[in-house]
Order: sequence, then structure tokens, then C-alpha cells
Amino acid sequence: MKFGKEYKSQMVPEWEEAYTDYNYLKALLKEIQRFKHSRNKKPSSSSAMLKRKLTLYRAFSGLTQRPYYHPLTPPDIEAQQEPIAVHLCASSAGDDCYQTTFLMASEEGGEYEVVFFKRLDDEFNKVEKFYRTKMEEVMKEAAMLNKQMDAFIALRMKVENPDLKFDRSVEMALLASHVASSTSLLSASTPRGAKIKRNVSMVMEKIEEGSTHHDQSEDEEDDKKQEVEVQKQNKPKNLFGTRPTPLEVLNHVQLNNTFETPRSTIKGVLNHPENAEISFNMKTLKKVEDQLHRSFIEFYRKLRLLKSYSFLNVLAFSKIMKKYDKITSRGAGKSYMKMVDDSNLGGSDEVTKLMDRVEKTFTKHFANSNRSKAMSILRPKAKRDTHRVTFTMGFLAGCIASLVLALILIIRTRNIMDHEETTKYMETLFPLQSLFGFVVLHMVVYAADIYFWKRYRVNYSFIFGFKQGTELGHNRVLLLSFGLAVLALVGVIVNLDMQMDPETKDYTALTELIPLILLLSVVAILLCPFNIIYRSSRVFFLTCLFHCICAPLYKVTLPDFVLADQFTSQVQALRSFEFYICYYGWGDFRQRKNTCNSSSIFQTFKFIVAAIPYWSRFLQCLRRLFEEKDPMQGYNGLKYLVTIVAVCLRTAYSINDGVGWEVLAWIFSISAAVVSTYWDLVIDWGLLQRHSKNRWLRDKLLIPHKTIYFVAMALNVLLRFAWLQTVLNFKFSSLHDQAMISIVASLEIIRRGIWNFFRLENEHLNNVGKYRAFKSVPLPFNYDEDEDKDD
Repeated sequence: MKFGKEYKSQMVPEWEEAYTDYNYLKALLKEIQRFKHSRNKKPSSSSAMLKRKLTLYRAFSGLTQRPYYHPLTPPDIEAQQEPIAVHLCASSAGDDCYQTTFLMASEEGGEYEVVFFKRLDDEFNKVEKFYRTKMEEVMKEAAMLNKQMDAFIALRMKVENPDLKFDRSVEMALLASHVASSTSLLSASTPRGAKIKRNVSMVMEKIEEGSTHHDQSEDEEDDKKQEVEVQKQNKPKNLFGTRPTPLEVLNHVQLNNTFETPRSTIKGVLNHPENAEISFNMKTLKKVEDQLHRSFIEFYRKLRLLKSYSFLNVLAFSKIMKKYDKITSRGAGKSYMKMVDDSNLGGSDEVTKLMDRVEKTFTKHFANSNRSKAMSILRPKAKRDTHRVTFTMGFLAGCIASLVLALILIIRTRNIMDHEETTKYMETLFPLQSLFGFVVLHMVVYAADIYFWKRYRVNYSFIFGFKQGTELGHNRVLLLSFGLAVLALVGVIVNLDMQMDPETKDYTALTELIPLILLLSVVAILLCPFNIIYRSSRVFFLTCLFHCICAPLYKVTLPDFVLADQFTSQVQALRSFEFYICYYGWGDFRQRKNTCNSSSIFQTFKFIVAAIPYWSRFLQCLRRLFEEKDPMQGYNGLKYLVTIVAVCLRTAYSINDGVGWEVLAWIFSISAAVVSTYWDLVIDWGLLQRHSKNRWLRDKLLIPHKTIYFVAMALNVLLRFAWLQTVLNFKFSSLHDQAMISIVASLEIIRRGIWNFFRLENEHLNNVGKYRAFKSVPLPFNYDEDEDKDD
């Protein structure tokens, strides 16, 4: 793979605009190369004859020609004039910048090279400024983590030794032995702005330029050296008066109270203070440890990405200068790369040292001094699609094709559609089995979304907040969906034997229980506590589902409201789940009989079940309106409230025909569809911007073909109005009413899949615009700033 493609694939998606524009610099070099080729074209025949005659006098014109060098004695390059001069200057904003002066601009074609170095300086200054800004953020965060670790260790000492009396000498000794060996590892050993000659190879995982793995012996030597440094830097005389004693730290901090639980939410509504006094117990200690555990993981990830950013850009400048030297033969790369190596971007190893300190601190305090365990947490390996996954997925796809063919043949050969029991089957077993069809279709659409998110570099794992290395790829999602589809199709084929037992005049009970057994099996797998079948993904799904059910008692995050939006497209699946309870709870499934449709309780719950997903989203919007004070969340809540009314009116019209119900259903359904369509296209997708450089689209697009956006908008509008079937009540002689309802529900699931892709694309572009590539992890302690200032 060429460096340009590898370079782009290794970028942090949210920082893409802050990287060196390698392709643009290559284009400038191609202009220089074209000029060189045009100047060195083969001369005409007359000029060639003249040149040939002049060569006869070469021996007598040596004084006017270039000096002759013997092949074994090359010219002294140092004696030649440097083609460029790089110096430090001040930008208009007051920041330091680098400027390159091309000293051979008077030569023919020199203006091309002047433009090249001007653009090269612009790119380098852009990268240098971004890196310097991120480094300042990292150093501030490291200082904050130092203070958090001080309080954490003090809390641990207090909890583990509640009755132990500490005097000042004991506290100083403990501080030197415990705190110094941990928190000082994070403190910067070099002053801010210091430029140290880089002696550590900055490497990446795919572009092989060295190795970042340390041998065991090297680690032991580093630990010994670090211990000596810690002992030197943390003598009691240095700590006295500069750092509070361990237990004294607890007098300056309070626990942060984030609104993440129903209890904390209620306290927030009642204006309870956000910060709480520290309770010295194991529960508090465990909570603090978990929060700091997540903070260190995210901080280490930030350091890794920052190191990758530095290395990639330095490598890009090195590559581009090699190309320049190859084209012009001037030898300017050495001078320019010396400047790059002396800059903050290429010459500072603060990130590398800080990474080493984080590793040691995390190993000591969060991994029980087990380095291999600590590194597996800090540097998780992404799951790779093995041949077993691919083979199993292909095998299940073949099984699905065979089962579908067998299903068609059974229906045709037995004339099942013309059988007198067809109506009974469609009204009982078809709603039960269609539930699995809706779930499988939604999973397949989600797998397609993942595939295209990866293809167009949408950082969906960061946006959803998946634990690093645990997100499922499209192959694994397809594997699960195909497995469920095979089981569901087997159940359908078994249940298509619609003949009653001639002796008992009833249906086989075990055959009728197959859909229920399959549903209970799926629920059991979903709730299984053991580490099988992607446990982390199941826990993530159940957590978000619980937050949706308990809305608005939990803080609303993007995964929560996206999942709630998915359920608004699965209303028919929820009604099928309701039918399971009615059919197997109060119906005579042995005779394939039920009284659900004639039950007033069942009809009432049809309204409630249809409104639950929209009500959950309405409550989530109220929570965000209360926290964020954003009026757009209020408008969004009104949209879902109107949709609830529309769904309920359509349900009422389907049960009780009447002109009044029909008129109300039309009015509210059209209003809800128009508002929801506008919200999808303008707010969620960020499209229909009249003054955009891409007419009616966004300024930034990930898909190169603009036609796809217009097709997606048209499909969204058409599928949004699929509910018209429930109002107009289209009749098809070849389709049962239940089949028509399932088709309309499937169209809504497909529409939701399209919405998912463009919704996350817009979210990703918003993150890119703000260079937001990290999760915000709340810290457990809040320091009293006034007391800190007094100290």
C-alpha cells in the first residue's frame, strides 16, 4: 500500500483536518516535476549538432565549466550553499511559527519551489499549533489526575485503617513511600515548553518504522531507575509545605455527584447540593476507583492518539522532503527535517514519558502490579473477523436459502394458501413468528450501517461509547442475525403442518410451543451472565434499554436516545410481543384459538404498547431540556407528543371504523409525518441547507456521490408516509391483513436503517468540527479552589 493511503487510514477521524495535507503537497511537487521535464525536453537537431561540436573542445574549456570530480571522490556537499534557510518567527496571533526562505528563487522555475515551501510552512505551522494546544490540554489533565490520585490514596488509607492515628512524621513517611511512588509518576519531569532531543522511536502499529515493545529486562531497569528518581525527588524536606499530608487532602475535597442514577436525579430536582461529603466506606472507595480507572484508560488513549498524530505528521514531512530532493536534487530535506526534529512536534518526548508514567501508575494501583493485565486493559486488541466467523456466517446463509426454498415448495405443493385453516394460522402463529422477522431485519440493516460507517470512516464506536475493542463488526452482527433467522425458519416450517390429529382433533402442543420456546431461548441468551456470545455488547444493550425504560431518571446519552428511536420503528414487534403474552397466557394454543382481538384489555394495551417508545423519547427530551436548557429539545418533545396522538388515533380507527376517527387520524398523522420528516432531514441529518456550497446539502459530506443524499431524502419521505396504508386500508386479494401489516412495518425498519447512517454521519462531522475525539469521563473528587489558592 502506498504511503498516501496508509497515511489517511491511520488518521484520527476527528482530527483529519489538523493533519498535514500530504496529497496537496504532492500535487505541488508534481507541478515542479512537470516544469523540470518541460525544460529538459530533447532539443532540436540543429542544437544537438552544435552541442556535439562544442564537446570537441571540452579539454580546452575546463576553466569555464563545472569542476570535474573523480567518481571515487564525490564533491564536498557541506561546502555547497544550502538551498533553504529555516528560522523562527512570530505569527499575527503572537504564537511562534516557522518560516522557510528558498535561497535559489532567482533560478528558472524557482517560483514553483517558493510556492511549495510557503505551503509546506503553512501545513507545518498548522500541525505544530494543533499539537501544542493538545499538549497543553494533556498536561493540565495530568496535573488534575495527580490531585485525584492524592485524594484516592488518602481515601484508601482512611478506609483500610479507620482507627489508625496518624501523626505528622507517620504521614510524611507514608507519603514518601506510597504517594510518591504513584502520583509523582504522572507529574511532568520536564518544565513546560522544554524541548528535549527525541531518543525514543515513535512508531505505529501498521507503518513499520521500529518497535514500541520493551523487553522484560528493559522494563525492570526502567522500574529501578524510576524508583531511584522517585526517592530523590520525594524526600520529606521537599514535600514539607508543598504538598498536604495524605489525610489532610480529604479536608479539601468533596465527592462529585453526577446525575447518573434515579436517586441522584431526584436530589438534583430537589436542589440538593451537587457535591457530597465523603463517606469512608468500601462502597465509596470502589466507586472512586472505578471512576479513576475509566479516567486513566481514556487519558492513556488520548496520549496514544497524540503520539500517533506526532509520528504520522513527522513521517509525512520526511516523505514529502525525500520526494522534493529526488525531483530537484537540491538536498534540502536534511535542513528542513532538522527544524522538524527540533520543534515540539518532533523533538519533545513528553508524551512518551507521560505514557510510561501512566502505565506504571495504572499497573500499581488498578491492576495489582500485574503489568500484562494492565497493558491488556490500556491497549486492548480489536477483534478480528476470523475464518471461523466468516465460514459460519456463510454456512448459515446457505441454510437460510435452503430453508426459504423448502418453505416455498411446501406452500406450493400442499396448497397451504388455499387451505381452510390458513386464516386461523395467519391470525395466530404468523404474528408470533413475525416478531423474529422484524428483529432479524433490523439486525441486518444495522450490520449494513456498520459496514458503510467503516467504509466512510465514521467513528461509530466512539460516538456510541462502546468499550474499546469490544464493538461488533458487521460480520459478527450478521452471524447473530443469520443464526436467529435459521431457528425462526425451522420453527415456521414445523408449524406449517396445519393438519389436526384425526384422533384427538387438536394440534400437537409441542409444535405450538415452538415460537414460545424460541423466544424464551433468545431472552435467556440476552440475560445470560456468563462471558459467552458477546457478553460486553449484551450488557451495553441491556444498560441502554434499562435507561430507556427508566427515562427520565437517568442522564440521557446518545446511545440511549438512539436505541429509543429504534424502538419507535419496532411498534409492530412490540405488539407481537404483547400477543405472545395474550396467546399463551389466556388463549387455547392447543386448538389455535384466542380471544385477544375481542378482549378490551388487549385492545387497551395495543394503545399503550404503541405509545411506549414515543413516550420514552418524550421523557428523554424533557430531561435534556431540563439539563441543557436547549429549546430545541422542547420542540423535539412536542414532535413525539404529536406522534403519540397520531399513533393512538390510527389504532383507534383500525379498531372502530368511523368518519370522526378517520378525520382525526388523517390530521394528526399528516402533521406528525411532516414535522418528523423535516426534523430528520434538517436537524438529524443536517441537510436541506440552502446556502451550503453543496446545494441543499451540507458543506461537508462523507459520501462522494451527492445523488445518494437526494435519493435518501426521497426514500425517507416516501417511507415516512407508509402509515397511509393503515388509514386508506388498501386491500390485496393475494395478501392477508397480517402480511400487509408486516410489510409496512418492514418498510419502517428499512427507513430507520437509512436514518441511522446519516444521523451518525452528521454526529461524526460535528465531532470533527470540534476536534472531539475523546469521551468526557467525570472525575470523582472536586477540590475546593479557594482553599487551594489560600495555600
